[in-house]
Amino acid sequence: MEQVPNQNEVESIKSEIAAMCQEDQAVRKRALENDGVIESEWDDKIDIRNTNRMKKIIEIVGWPTISRFGVQTSNDAWLLVQHADHDVEFQKHCLELMKQLPEGETIKSNLAYLEDRVAVNEKRPQIYGTQFWEHDGVYEPRPILEPKKVNERRASIGLETLEEYKATLLEFYNKKQ
Repeated sequence: MEQVPNQNEVESIKSEIAAMCQEDQAVRKRALENDGVIESEWDDKIDIRNTNRMKKIIEIVGWPTISRFGVQTSNDAWLLVQHADHDVEFQKHCLELMKQLPEGETIKSNLAYLEDRVAVNEKRPQIYGTQFWEHDGVYEPRPILEPKKVNERRASIGLETLEEYKATLLEFYNKKQ
């Protein structure tokens, strides 16, 4: 049952989500620093623990909205859910909660990334082209629904073109094409 938290509870939840997000990013950074081999440093327990805690937080307060928790906490909550690939039903639940929010209560691009993540996890084509993989030695987007319209959809939510995004990812992950 969703409750309206008091200011102390809000601050406590904000701190807890920030700490979970820091741990999430630290393990991913260590994995990428190890020659980009994520599996060598990976610990699934972190994502599972974060997901279980996020489930409890969302059950109590609903989605951490921008007006109640701030942009950073709302974004951190999204990132933790984005990494809950072991629990696609929870990702779908959060996506629906985010979609039901009034304009400005969540970050539009986060909706796109989570929409694509759920689609990919369900083995469906993604809509916005946010999810990439290395396939046959080429770093490319996972299959996209109506690829000729992807940049139009990306622009509608404030994302750069797919080509610009791919160039950024290639640079970030130090991939050669």
